[in-house]
Amino acid sequence: MNLGAIIHRTESEMAYLCDDHTAQIRLKTEKNDIYTVAIIAGDPYSLRSRPDLVPFYQQPQPMKKIMSDAVYDYWQITVTSDKSRLGYAFIITDQNQQQIILTDKGFIAADDQSMLEDMNTYFRMPFFQVIDRFKGIDWVSKTIWYQIFPERFANGDTTNDPKGTKPWDAIVNPKWDDYYGGDLQGVLDHLDHLVDLGVNGIYFNPVFKAPSNHKYDTENYYEIDPDFGDKELFKQVVNAAHTRGIKIMLDAVFNHIGDKSPIWQDVIKNGASSKYADWFHVHDFPVHYTPTDNFEFAVDANYDTFDYTPHMPKLNTANRQVQDYLLNIAKYWVTEFDIDAWRLDVANEIDHHFWRRFHDELQQIKPDFYILGEIWHNSQAWLNGDEFTGVMNYTYTGAIIDHFINHHLNQTALLETLSSQLMLYRDATNAMMFNALDSHDTPRIKTLSHDNMDLVKQMFAFTFMQPGVPSIYYGTEYGMTGENDPDNRKPMVWETQLQDQDMYQTMQQLIIFRKQFATIFAKGSLEFGTENGMLWIQRDDIVGYFNTSQHQQKLDVTTDEVLLSNNFIDGTLLTDGFVICRQTI
Repeated sequence: MNLGAIIHRTESEMAYLCDDHTAQIRLKTEKNDIYTVAIIAGDPYSLRSRPDLVPFYQQPQPMKKIMSDAVYDYWQITVTSDKSRLGYAFIITDQNQQQIILTDKGFIAADDQSMLEDMNTYFRMPFFQVIDRFKGIDWVSKTIWYQIFPERFANGDTTNDPKGTKPWDAIVNPKWDDYYGGDLQGVLDHLDHLVDLGVNGIYFNPVFKAPSNHKYDTENYYEIDPDFGDKELFKQVVNAAHTRGIKIMLDAVFNHIGDKSPIWQDVIKNGASSKYADWFHVHDFPVHYTPTDNFEFAVDANYDTFDYTPHMPKLNTANRQVQDYLLNIAKYWVTEFDIDAWRLDVANEIDHHFWRRFHDELQQIKPDFYILGEIWHNSQAWLNGDEFTGVMNYTYTGAIIDHFINHHLNQTALLETLSSQLMLYRDATNAMMFNALDSHDTPRIKTLSHDNMDLVKQMFAFTFMQPGVPSIYYGTEYGMTGENDPDNRKPMVWETQLQDQDMYQTMQQLIIFRKQFATIFAKGSLEFGTENGMLWIQRDDIVGYFNTSQHQQKLDVTTDEVLLSNNFIDGTLLTDGFVICRQTI
């Protein structure tokens, strides 16, 4: 028995409240090392104050091995307490039937009666603090997001086109500084397209006043960029979307600001005497950098920036004035325009203290407000219920791409990676994660798939069955292509002859499917595995099979109800095919 690999942490994703009276408890052990795990759990005070009761340590409950990754097995059980408090320990039996108990005091012998009788031996959930519980948001779990890069979605008003705007062309390879005239009127004009597609959430890339086409270099957080329209038009978009049952999420860049901002310009002009001097991380004055051939790169800026971009000086969010400034902005767009969510750019580079304030003040305004962080790595520290609701689930969807397209992960390695990621977080947290296969930061999925649309459909079907909420990048429903930025930001394909209508119909069907079983995908059981060269995933009574091998596979689903399929012919699942069924009992 490898004791060093037996791990449990209280007040974490390994011990948390599911509801007011129910706790979820997990333990991880070395893969294939442990035969069984049982929990002994109950009211710790009963050991001292209730001699009339059978001691809870005499009533073990078996835990279920729910997942395994490359290193660990994960065991889980749900425990209730009518006293809203819990003491617990784990009875662990290895493959050789050796037994030991893991407690808060460490490992003890299975027959150590004095330790078992001591209430202080046990791991504790001292009181079920409902206010601290991570709470998922019901509407988010039912949302299929549609990401719009405003400058490239639709040009609805040519009178606000910036100088040098190019003709709309969906197959052009745009340059980083090109403009095509996309605006909010274009979004308003095409809302019924989103209704027809079936999505019910819009994630906007930045819409605030900024000199670039991507608007991540914010100049004024309180104004809609005039290239896109104005605040009155934005309010029309929000209201029209809400009327259609579509939620609105804006992209907030609070880590840094654009160097054209009056605030930064004041620092440039007045140096250490600027009233904003402490709003940034300036090492000495005056601020300076040496320009290079790459507009977005400088190696010697004497102030902290996003990446090496001298035009994006980093804000000092430890400064109370900066906090107030940014929080007032965040609240303004909620109170004045009724947006439903913020997506927070470069969220991991801002301090936790600020994000806790952000969370609390936004929740006071709108208790079901969705706070989504852009983080590309382990996000446990941000997902404990007092900062973010979810994060951009790049590691999770990256593993899917690495198996289905890049073949860097075989089937077993894919499932191990997904298991490892899921076990980092609470179940309710996993349901809030944002699952995007492509975006403005990545090559388009059709391009990654070498134009194999069966593979694209298969990946979306697999992703739509995962915990977390799916996102569709504008134009992916029509099979748009594009390499990395800026090629992934082509103007939207509105010409019917250039649209992949078959892909569009598949996406519609997937969205209907996801909505129909939203509760299962948010809260249902999850199992996955491999069988005869196929991946399978099961959510309650819904099971999907995905042939990611190089050979067709026979599959008997005659007793099942087929919900969706592609490349499934007469009981044979072809390469890059999938079939999703509802099992009959």
